[in-house]
Amino acid sequence: MSPTVAAPDLVPPVPPRSPRVWMHRNLFRTPGDSVVTVVSGTVLAYAAYRTIRFVLITGRWEIIERNLTLFMVGRFPRDELWRVEVAIIVALGLAGLAGGLVASGRSISDPEGLEPDAGDWPTRVRTAVARLWPVLAMIMVLLILAGTPGPALLAIAGLAALLAGRRVGALIPRSIRGYVIGFTFLSPFVVVAVITAGGGVGWDQWGGVLLTLFLAVGGITLCFPLGVLLALGRRSDLPAVRVVSVSYIELFRGVPLVALLLMGSLTLQLFVPPSWAPGPIIRATVVFTLFTAAYIAEIVRGGLLSVPAGQTEAAKALGMSPTRITAFIVLPQALRNVIPAIVGQFISLFKDTSLVSIISLVEILGVAQVITQQPGFAGQGLTAETLVFASVIFWVGSYTMSRESQRLEAKLGVGTR
Repeated sequence: MSPTVAAPDLVPPVPPRSPRVWMHRNLFRTPGDSVVTVVSGTVLAYAAYRTIRFVLITGRWEIIERNLTLFMVGRFPRDELWRVEVAIIVALGLAGLAGGLVASGRSISDPEGLEPDAGDWPTRVRTAVARLWPVLAMIMVLLILAGTPGPALLAIAGLAALLAGRRVGALIPRSIRGYVIGFTFLSPFVVVAVITAGGGVGWDQWGGVLLTLFLAVGGITLCFPLGVLLALGRRSDLPAVRVVSVSYIELFRGVPLVALLLMGSLTLQLFVPPSWAPGPIIRATVVFTLFTAAYIAEIVRGGLLSVPAGQTEAAKALGMSPTRITAFIVLPQALRNVIPAIVGQFISLFKDTSLVSIISLVEILGVAQVITQQPGFAGQGLTAETLVFASVIFWVGSYTMSRESQRLEAKLGVGTR
C-alpha cells in the first residue's frame, strides 16, 4: 500500500491593492485616524509650501554666492587654494581605495569575497546615486552657486580619483589588505600634509567647511582606536590597567565638552611655555579625541559584554592565546554588534565641531554669523539664509553617515544569526 501524500495547501493569490484601499486602511480607517491624517497633512503641506517658497522665491542667496569661498575654506590664502584642491583629490582617492577594499572583503552574502561589485555599470551608477544623493545634490548646489568652471573641473578630477582608488582597492591581494586598510586611517594626516606643505600657510587661517571636516575626520580617526583600547583596558585582569582606564573614562564622561575646550584653550598656557603649546586647531582636535574616546570605550564595552562567554571558552580549549581570542573572535563580534551606537557617536562628534566658535575658531556656523555683518549685508535680516545653508551641510554629512552605517549593518548581518 503506497503512502498517502498530503496535498499542498493552495494559497489564493492576493489581488493588488488600489491606492484608494491603501489610503482607507492606513489613513482613514477610523474617524480619529481621519482627523489626524487631515491635520498632519495640512501642517506638512503648509511647511512644504513655505520651504519651497523660501528656497525658490523669497530667499536672498546672493550672500551665500558671494561668500562661498569663505564658507568653504575660511581665511585660507586665495593664491594657495591649489593646495586645498590637491588635498581634496588625494582624500577622494584614499576614500575610493578604502571603498574598494571594503567592497572586495567578506560579507554574509559573499563569504569568500569573490564578487566585489554586482551588476553592470548602469546598475552600479543607480546604486551609487541612491546611496549618495544628498552629497551629489549638495555638490550640484555648490557648483551652481560657484558659477565658474574651476569647481566643476575639481569635481571631475575628484570623481576620477575616487573611481581609480576604488579600482585599485578591489585589486589588492587579500594577504596585504589589512595593512592597506590601516594606511587609509592615516588619510586625514596625508591631507593635512598636502595642504600645509610650504607656502607659509598656517592652521590659524583655516575655517569653514575645511576646518569642520578636519576636526570631525581627525577626531573620528583618532578616537576610535583609543576608545577600543580603553574598553579592553577596563576589562583587563591587570588592576593598574583597569584603574587607569576606568578613571579616564569616568573623568572625561563627567566633564562637559565646552569646559574641556575652554580648558584646552585658556589654561594650557599655565602648565607649558607658550612656545611649546600647540595651535588652537590641534588643541581642539585633541579635546574632541579624548572626549569622544571615553564614550566609544563604553559603547565597545557593551559590545564586548554581548559576546557569549562560551565562544571564549571554546577558543581557549583549542589552545588560542588571549590576544588572538580578543583580536579574531571577541572584538570583531563586539564591534559588529554596536555599529549603530558607534556611528551615532561619530555623528554627534561631527555636529559638536560647531562648539569651537567659543575658542575663536571660525567653522561653518562661525562663517554664517560673520558674513551677515559685512557692510553689504549688515542689517538686512539674512541670518535665516546663512543658517539654513550651514544646517544643510551638517544634515548632508550626518544623513550620509547614518545611511552608510545602515548599509554596513546589512552587509555584516547585524541583528541576524
